[in-house]
Amino acid sequence: MQATIGCSWNHCTYCDMYRDKQYRVRDLDEVLRDVDDAGRAHGPRVDKVFVADGDALGMPMDHWLPLLERVRARLPRVRQVSSYAMARNVGHKSDAELAALADAGLTMLYVGPESGDDVTLRRVAKGDGFAEHVEAAARAHAAGMRLSIIALLGIGGERWREHAEQTARLVTEMDPAYFSALTVTVVPGTPLATLRARGKFEVPPVPDLLRELREMIRLARPTRAVFRTNHASNYLPLAGELPADRDRLVALIDGAIEGRVPLRPEGARGL
Repeated sequence: MQATIGCSWNHCTYCDMYRDKQYRVRDLDEVLRDVDDAGRAHGPRVDKVFVADGDALGMPMDHWLPLLERVRARLPRVRQVSSYAMARNVGHKSDAELAALADAGLTMLYVGPESGDDVTLRRVAKGDGFAEHVEAAARAHAAGMRLSIIALLGIGGERWREHAEQTARLVTEMDPAYFSALTVTVVPGTPLATLRARGKFEVPPVPDLLRELREMIRLARPTRAVFRTNHASNYLPLAGELPADRDRLVALIDGAIEGRVPLRPEGARGL
């Protein structure tokens, strides 16, 4: 459900998703008409709604609440409404506002801290650090929302070990219901591509990417999180639950590092 256009931050050095878009909140009446159209076309079959674009949680409450009310009215089978969110989006909402959103149906936030290493977060211009992400997670949990968080393998460059260790610590502190890892891709035209051209950034070699992933899984201590690396960017697709499947996942990564478990071929990564 396209409620906003672009990303209100749009400074992250690695991201090319929204660079050609001027951030704006769509007219509420237009969005509500979209919900009505979706209800007529798909109402009995829809059970999940994702509210776009890059950080839709930043929408004002006088847009969010009518949208969620219309979703309930037109899409009666919906059991989950979710959106991307930055830590600062959560910070800009009061506890009462977050609780009202959860009560109205916004029950899942996708947050991409990418790293728990503050040095790396500053380098990639994330805008929020370790502490801000932990606070945002605590407030979202208190409101009754679940979190799905994303780490970005390779984004620490030569700091891969610090990146892995601090990201595992952040996963522990944020305690998400879902945790996934992607692998950084240097997209032409991004600031990260400029840094690489100047010799100031390089994606770590594949063995180090795997060691990063291993350390994140080995050290992270979420209460119970579904874990995935099934994104097309990754060399080693994994699926499991943490902490229950930690030993099995670590053993698979060890096998990949040692050459006993095959990796996704470079040409099959689809990027």
